[in-house]
Amino acid sequence: MTPLGELLRSQIEKDGPIPVHDFMKMALGHPELGYYAQREPFGETGDFITAPEVSQMFGELIGLWAVDVWAKLGGPTKFHLVELGPGNGTLMTDILRSARIAPEFLSSATIHLVETSARLRKKQADALADHNVTWHEELPTLSGAPVILLANEFFDALPIRQFVFTGGRWFERLVTWQNGGFEYTKSARPSDLKDAPEAKEGDIYERCPDGEALIGRLSNLLRQEGGAALIIDYGAEDALIGDSFQAVRGHRPVDPLVAPGEADLTAHVKFAIFKKIALSQGVTVQGPTPQGRFLERLGIEARHYMLRKEATEAQKKKLDAQFRRLISAKEMGTLFKAMALSHNMAAAGEGFGN
Repeated sequence: MTPLGELLRSQIEKDGPIPVHDFMKMALGHPELGYYAQREPFGETGDFITAPEVSQMFGELIGLWAVDVWAKLGGPTKFHLVELGPGNGTLMTDILRSARIAPEFLSSATIHLVETSARLRKKQADALADHNVTWHEELPTLSGAPVILLANEFFDALPIRQFVFTGGRWFERLVTWQNGGFEYTKSARPSDLKDAPEAKEGDIYERCPDGEALIGRLSNLLRQEGGAALIIDYGAEDALIGDSFQAVRGHRPVDPLVAPGEADLTAHVKFAIFKKIALSQGVTVQGPTPQGRFLERLGIEARHYMLRKEATEAQKKKLDAQFRRLISAKEMGTLFKAMALSHNMAAAGEGFGN
């Protein structure tokens, strides 16, 4: 039993079952015993690898996307460059390096990183030592300049609520302690769910309250100040039914109710819900589109070819493997989606086709 598991068990034994949302929130975010407080999540030695850690090509192309957005905003002399959940700082480092092709972009950017982990902030500070960076606990109130925001594998880690369809009603899915372990149960009373999809007995429906609220805030910000946000994460384009609550430890799937605090917990992003919220706020939505297709439209094949020209045979093999991982339907190319929100741009952003 993990230390956090002991804490959760005692809480449940004292107060009763807790929502999946609260279990996930504690497991990931407890300030001392949570996953992000004590584990090194990223990279070969961690529990999972994000696209920026797979290859520099990913971040470089996102950097070119950001420069294109800036140009289509009219090349403002000041704008806010924001990243949600910057990890080790790799993505922002690659973005700023590729953006050197537009020195005025770099000189106009004020860099904001939204990060709650003190340990990860230190890594980000080291990676971005040559840049002036401001950190925030949550999306800051930004005004007076357009916004270009990036969120790669951020929304999948926000806690979800789960509901199970039983006897023609929706009940919230809870976590209890019995038979020597954590198990699922359901609320005693049905939930007052609005806009729930049609379902059959036993179906699971997920909502992400923090993510939905953030999309609302972000859409409002873009409508007021202008700019664009790029969200890259995994999930279906329009599916709403299904249990996507999952855990990864040491690059392998594990039971999300076992070893809380020592495994990464995530859930698929419900792009259809996010899109509906953004459209209701009057911003333009592009996508979601598969990550592989998005990167191909941004020119990853040409960038891969250029890097290979100067590479040794061993480096070429590594580059080819990285390229496949980012765009192949068997790896990250299809499960991961890209979606952009924008307002007040002279033309649509790149990467999404017509």
